[in-house]
Amino acid sequence: MPIRVLVVDDHQLFRRGVIGILQLSEEFEVVGEGSNGEEAVDMVERVKPDVLIMDLSMPVMNGMEAMRQIQHMETSTRVLILTVNEEEEALFEAVKNGAQGYLIKTVEPNELLAAIRNVAAGEAVIPSNLAVKILSEIAKPKPVTVEALIEPLTQRELEVLKELGKGFSNREIAKHLFISENTVRNHVRNILDKLHMTNRVQAAAYAVREGLIKGDETS
Repeated sequence: MPIRVLVVDDHQLFRRGVIGILQLSEEFEVVGEGSNGEEAVDMVERVKPDVLIMDLSMPVMNGMEAMRQIQHMETSTRVLILTVNEEEEALFEAVKNGAQGYLIKTVEPNELLAAIRNVAAGEAVIPSNLAVKILSEIAKPKPVTVEALIEPLTQRELEVLKELGKGFSNREIAKHLFISENTVRNHVRNILDKLHMTNRVQAAAYAVREGLIKGDETS
């Protein structure tokens, strides 16, 4: 099954260039394109792509607001931001609003394709020069004790959290724990609620920081 991709960028020439790269491989299927965040939200709801590639700065509705709305939808679509904005603040904000990956538009085509594969598989994609900073930022301790956060998690939720920390997708977690993908999604939602987090990237960083998995266990 090809990875189903939706491409949203207000610059038509750039958007068509990305689509052209994807169409060179049978590994990807472009299921739609758009020019602003409002169209992104509408198309995610309608076509349910595996991966949404989206810019941050767009007319009508920007990428940040689009991600906020997508987070409240019942969808497994993962968001890969492709932008010219290299500011750390924009990266932090994008991750907090649900971005699974963040790339700068100067990226090489093969790096873009690899990033799409990784995001589709549930892995986080962050520019190497910002990776340490972003993981440090999202893994900072909350103003409550670790015990207060961990205690409410059930044994199964802890098992799912460990799998998240290893970078596995819902499908892979379901296979490893012998449960359904729908059950995994429910556990992930409960974990994020209990840990007061907004996305699985934060949960994965938390699992690593708290020593729930060993460094050599990460994918």
